[in-house]
Amino acid sequence: MSTRGKLNHFLSLFYNNSKVLVVINADPDSIASAMAVKRLLWRRVKEVVIAYFNKITRPDNLAMIEYTESDLIMLDDIDRENYNIFVIVDSQPDHHEKFSSFDYDAIIDHHPLTDDNARFVDIRPDFGACSTIMTQYLRAKKIKPSLKLAAALMIGIKTDTSNFTRQASLKDIKAFQYLYQFADNNIVVKVERAALNQEDLDFLGKAIKQKKIIHNRVFFHAGNITKPDELVIVADFFLTLVKVNWSVISGIYEKKLIIIFRNDGLRKAAGNTAKEAFSMYGSAGGHKTMARAELDLRLIRKEIKQVNKKVLANWIISKIEKTAGTRIN
Repeated sequence: MSTRGKLNHFLSLFYNNSKVLVVINADPDSIASAMAVKRLLWRRVKEVVIAYFNKITRPDNLAMIEYTESDLIMLDDIDRENYNIFVIVDSQPDHHEKFSSFDYDAIIDHHPLTDDNARFVDIRPDFGACSTIMTQYLRAKKIKPSLKLAAALMIGIKTDTSNFTRQASLKDIKAFQYLYQFADNNIVVKVERAALNQEDLDFLGKAIKQKKIIHNRVFFHAGNITKPDELVIVADFFLTLVKVNWSVISGIYEKKLIIIFRNDGLRKAAGNTAKEAFSMYGSAGGHKTMARAELDLRLIRKEIKQVNKKVLANWIISKIEKTAGTRIN
């Protein structure tokens, strides 16, 4: 089906009295995509609210929310009874337990298909960003994006493709070129410059000192953490080291073991490795070059009895080594 056909199917879900809740795990791509949904439904429905559930701490994400005026609301502050249409973008219902309390009418995503239980589904894993899909929707509807929406979508594409060096397709590049003529590039620059605060820098310094490098792979387990986003910062940073092919960075947050995977795109897919090694303990998966796992410590404790920092660090390394073996190198 063409993009125009998919868009018409999507819009057919909504009526004048529709009260729409767009649920996201907030990052630049999901925020921008949700903003695009809101623009597409402008004057078509009674209300559109964007709700997120994750703790937002990264300076660039906070800057994006401020400068694009994306009007996000915490999911815990939402009364679901006030809404009759539910949409998820840049994720699928089984990606996080917080998504599972809703029956979705629409799913729009670019991650590999894991859950298509909705009246409308548009999942395109060959796209580098969900923002690219939403840009195609806007173009199909002949909607000129505002300065802030165009900037948000540009940031979403740049972030999820790591400036077109990761998972990028020609469609992502064309969408970016289209948005460039409308965007407030001052917003893009301000968001990109808001990279680290002092706390993030201290965390990165700790990771540098305590890292382990095994067979061109960098491992760091931080123990208890207060900001999962710091794991992403470290994972991305370590992949810039010469001769490092993988970074596997982990920490415990709210009684869950979170593991962030990055690789150089020339090795075994990060998403497959994460899933094979850890899916029996919780959610795990992702793309070829980036993946994430969120694991139940109770299930891990049944296997290794102890979950202190040293034991968990060694357990993660052993699971990766056993799962991927020489194929990861």
